Amino acid sequence: MTKEKFHKKIGFISLGCDKNRVDLEKMITILSAYEEFEFVGDKNIADVIIVNTCAFLISARDEAQKIILEMAKLKQSSNLQKLVVTGCLGFLEGEKLRERMSDIDAVVLEKDYNKIDDIIFGLYGQEFFRINEDIARKLTTPHHFAYLKIADGCNNRCAYCKIPFIRGNYKSLPMNELVQEASLLCEKGVKEIILVAQDVTRYGCDKNGKENLVKLLKELEKIKKLSWIRLLYCYPDSVSDELIKEIKDSAKVINYIDIPFQHVSDNVLKNMRRRETKKDIITLITKLRNEMDDIKIRSTFMVGFPGETEKDFKELCEFLKEYKLDNVGFFKYSREEGTASFDMKNQISEKIKDKRLKIVQSVQEKIAIENNLSLVGQTFKVLCDSYDSKHNFYVGRSYFCAPDIDFEILFTSKREITIGSFVDVEIVDYDKGYFIGKTEKFATY
Repeated sequence: MTKEKFHKKIGFISLGCDKNRVDLEKMITILSAYEEFEFVGDKNIADVIIVNTCAFLISARDEAQKIILEMAKLKQSSNLQKLVVTGCLGFLEGEKLRERMSDIDAVVLEKDYNKIDDIIFGLYGQEFFRINEDIARKLTTPHHFAYLKIADGCNNRCAYCKIPFIRGNYKSLPMNELVQEASLLCEKGVKEIILVAQDVTRYGCDKNGKENLVKLLKELEKIKKLSWIRLLYCYPDSVSDELIKEIKDSAKVINYIDIPFQHVSDNVLKNMRRRETKKDIITLITKLRNEMDDIKIRSTFMVGFPGETEKDFKELCEFLKEYKLDNVGFFKYSREEGTASFDMKNQISEKIKDKRLKIVQSVQEKIAIENNLSLVGQTFKVLCDSYDSKHNFYVGRSYFCAPDIDFEILFTSKREITIGSFVDVEIVDYDKGYFIGKTEKFATY
């Protein structure tokens, strides 16, 4: 009797940030080398499901555990045979997670990501010959942009953050490996590389005590097929004059920077264990805008941190009105066990947090409308992300729009536009969170 060939269908569920996404893409890339594995999008037909978890906040951990339990139930009602957990929830709990949730067949830690093939084969008692291929990372984003994770862990030790307990100290990835990874991605059609880490600006600090982000940027700029380099998650006190000059002078590092300020009240910043003051934040914003009149600044702010007074909150709202940042996200403080802020006095009630969140979002919404309407009548280079056949318009982003978190540009064209190409788009309106554009007068390139 002929032995049945080993073949398994693998499904993925990924939660959390884009750093997590990159980890999963690398695991998919390893598994894609084997003809024994087939990737499927329908969890009901999968033999193996990998749940890539987030654990940054209580809500994220609750979501991850809910998904894991849902997948565990599939073992009773579908083809599902093996349930594998990766990501931060596994890093946080390790084997304790399997003890709590017995349907999990494997918890994969970060150090074992490159052995995901060994782990999957091993769950079935299968021998295999390792395949090491120097190929471009498989993407879960559209083919023309990709995230490049340049480091893991964090040394900042902000009072509210659980990441150092989950991911450990800051660890930069080797520069030559990052450049090679980016080069392979660009050979496959990637035009925009988005640098991510818990703190992008600290890149290299763990190697020789010196930050080497600018050096990395200069090496990435040499990749001929790369058009845009975008910076996310920059810590304020490490946005140096050297980095600002690099952004200003570079033809590929776009004039966009994400700097999570978290707050502007000195009282709150001190309690958060942030290193910058309100004066430092204003000085940095002013410097960026003086050097580049078209710079777009994205930031994130937290409301409801322990001890945040009405005066502190009002100070944040007034700051937003005065400095009119281009893209801003907000979130409520989450009391995370193990962090320095967990036992702080003057915890804020959820009711007040919700109220403040609603107010500050409303403040920023008015600012965004004003900022975005000021762009009407201007023409920008836009990267075409997709086409909406139902409504007959294209969806794209200019340099001032990061994927998923910023405003998109909906534009029409009398000619067909290739997804992943650049096109000059005239902004003709801004409405309900979207830019409206047209391309009739402009050529693609």
